[in-house]
Amino acid sequence: MATTKFKGTDVELLGNEVKVGDKAPEVTVVNSAGLADVVVGGAQGVKQLIIVVPSLDTGVCATETRNFNARAAKLEGVKTTVVSMDLPFASGRFCAAEGIDKLTVASDFRNKDFAKAYGVLLGGSVLAGVTCRAIFVVDANGIVIYKEIVPEITEEPNYDAAIAAAN
Repeated sequence: MATTKFKGTDVELLGNEVKVGDKAPEVTVVNSAGLADVVVGGAQGVKQLIIVVPSLDTGVCATETRNFNARAAKLEGVKTTVVSMDLPFASGRFCAAEGIDKLTVASDFRNKDFAKAYGVLLGGSVLAGVTCRAIFVVDANGIVIYKEIVPEITEEPNYDAAIAAAN
C-alpha cells in the first residue's frame, strides 16, 4: 500500500499504483477553460508533464502551479497539465486571476478516474477524496519516465528534477 503524509500523519493512497517504466494510463479529465475534455497519459507523440495537486485553493498548490506555469514556458515539445479535484469553474477563476496561461489546468471531479488510475487518490483522512501532490513525466510513447509522490502533502515537489525529466 502506497502512502503519503498530511501534517506528519500517514495517508493511504487509493487506486492503481503507477511506477516508472509502466505504461501511463490514458485518462480524460475536464479542462478549466471551456469544460472541454483533455486526455492525459497514453502515447501522445510528445512528452507530458502531469502535475497533480490537491486543490488550487491552497497556498502550496497555488505556488506550485505558478512555478510550473513559469517553468513550462521554457519547455519545448512538452504538454504540461495540472490535475486537481477542483471544479473547473473555480480553477478557471484561479487561472484568470493568477495569469496561468502556459499550461493546461484540468479537473478530475467527475469520476476520479485519473486519481484512481494513477494511484493518487487520498484515502481515510480529512482530505479523503482529493489527490495527493505528485508529478509524472510520460515520454512520447506513453511510458512513465519520472514519478514523484511528494512525501508530505503540505510541501512543494522537486521542481528541478521534474523539469530535468521533462527536458
